[in-house]
Amino acid sequence: MKNLTIKKINASTVEASAVPALMDAAGIDFNPIACVNWKEYPYQPSVKFRAAHTGDAILLHYQVTEASVRAVALADDGRVWEDACAEFFLSPEGNDFYYNFECNCAAKLLLHGGPAGGERPTASEEVLKSVKRWASLGTEPFEERVGECSWELALVIPVSAIFRHEIADLNGKTMRGNFYKCGDKLQTPHFLSWSPIDLPQPKFHCPEFFGELNFE
Repeated sequence: MKNLTIKKINASTVEASAVPALMDAAGIDFNPIACVNWKEYPYQPSVKFRAAHTGDAILLHYQVTEASVRAVALADDGRVWEDACAEFFLSPEGNDFYYNFECNCAAKLLLHGGPAGGERPTASEEVLKSVKRWASLGTEPFEERVGECSWELALVIPVSAIFRHEIADLNGKTMRGNFYKCGDKLQTPHFLSWSPIDLPQPKFHCPEFFGELNFE
């Protein structure tokens, strides 16, 4: 099982646009999202992420370079996984109950929470809006742009966005999760993960393959 230590940053109110500089100042290292789990989808764009926390929020920063980008989803709770999309799945208790934070390159967010194979309701509009986002490509939808493109995405996920749990703070917690990059309808579909997945077909909703996340 892969392990990731998520360092604590002492900060109060953090805007998503400030996350990259904040992580630079704190010396937070990047981690690759580089597992090609299915030979039918060999394309491997350059993808890396870094994570930190403030006690009451998870901070994420992705950097991507790929052959094309797409952001067709018009609003939150859309089909963002079909676009150029970075994802974070989190299981607070390390079991099959998890949350999928899926965000395309124009900062449109999909968030559901529940057990694998069970009822997984979508987050309310209030919860979705509580997740702060910054995208280097802006927030307006666009059709696929073919040609090498580099983009960044940052998220500030408050503990309240883990909306079917009551988590007071993240200090010293151990959870499980995985980080992904996909683009189901890009000209070159791909399905990359941080922690490897041993399944015959592409599937990210598989908490049994999550890695361990240790919050300082």
